[in-house]
Amino acid sequence: MYACIDLGSNSFHILIGEWIDGRIEIVERSSDSVQLGEDVRKTGSISPTAYKRGLDCLQQFKTLMDQYPIEQYWALGTNTFRVTDNAQNFIQAARGIGIEISPISGVQEAALIYAGVITSLPVSENHRLVIDIGGGSTEVIIGHKHCRLLTQSMAIGSVAWRDKFFPEKTSDPFRLEKQLDVATAASKAVFDGISIGVKKAGWEEAYASSGTVKMLAAICQAHGFKKGEIELTALQTLKPQIITAISRGGDLPGLKERRRELLLPGLAVLVGLMQSYTVERINFSATALREGMLDFMVKNKKTLAIMQNSQLPEISLTDNS
Repeated sequence: MYACIDLGSNSFHILIGEWIDGRIEIVERSSDSVQLGEDVRKTGSISPTAYKRGLDCLQQFKTLMDQYPIEQYWALGTNTFRVTDNAQNFIQAARGIGIEISPISGVQEAALIYAGVITSLPVSENHRLVIDIGGGSTEVIIGHKHCRLLTQSMAIGSVAWRDKFFPEKTSDPFRLEKQLDVATAASKAVFDGISIGVKKAGWEEAYASSGTVKMLAAICQAHGFKKGEIELTALQTLKPQIITAISRGGDLPGLKERRRELLLPGLAVLVGLMQSYTVERINFSATALREGMLDFMVKNKKTLAIMQNSQLPEISLTDNS
C-alpha cells in the first residue's frame, strides 16, 4: 500500500492506494485548505499561522497513515517550499511528526502532473496541453503520449494572485471588476512569456487539473454549461454574476464557500492563460500530481531506499523540451 502527500501552496492532500490486478485502487483521499503560501509574495516566509495549520494537517495525515499497512510514502513540497526562507524549518518540524518532505522543482512537479493526468485518459496520437493552477505556481505541459514536448512552471497561482490583486475585501462591484481585469491582463502577460514555445509544440486537446479548475468547472455546470468542461465564452458570460456574488456576499450556484476568496484570482489566472494560448475549451482532469506520484512509486519500487534517505528520486519520464 502506498501514500502520496502533496503539499501545495493552497491545499495539502493525501492519497492512499494499492496495486491490485495490474491497476491502482484508491483506498483513501483527504485534503485541507492550509494556505501555506498566504502572504509569501510579500514576506518571503511561511507565516506563523500558516505554519501551524500546516503542521496540524500533517499530524492528521500521519494519524491516517498509521491506520494502514503503508509500504512506501512520498511527501512532496511544491512552490512554497521552493521560495520561502523558513521552508527548511518547516521540513524539520514535519520530520518530528514522522513525515519526511522532499521539496520538488517546478519542472519535476510538472512532469508528475502530466503523468497523473494521462493516467485517466485513453491513448491518443493527439498532442495534449495540460495545465495545473496551484496556489503559488502554474504548470504548463504539452505532451504526446508519455513524451513531454514542453514543460514549464510559471510563477503565478490563485493564492499569489489573491494576495497581489485582491488584498482587501470590497463590496464595490465596479472596483472588483477593475481588479479582475487588471489581474487577468497581468496573468496573460505571464503566460505570454512562453506562448512561442506553446505554439511551436502545438496541441489538439486541453486538460486542466487542480481545485481552482474544479471550482470553475462546477460553477459552469451549475449554470447550464457542459459537465467537466470550461469554455472561455462561458467564463466571460458568467463574469457579471460572479462579480455580483462576490461583492454582495451572495450565493453562486456551484461555488463552495471555502473557495470563495480564491474565485476571482483563480478566474483571472485561467482566463489569462486561455487568452494567451487561444484555448476556447478546456477539460477538467480529476487526476494530477498525486496520481502521478502514485504511478511513479508503483513503477519504480527501487526508489524506496532513496525516499527513506529523504532524497528526491529522478523522474525518468521522457522529455524532449
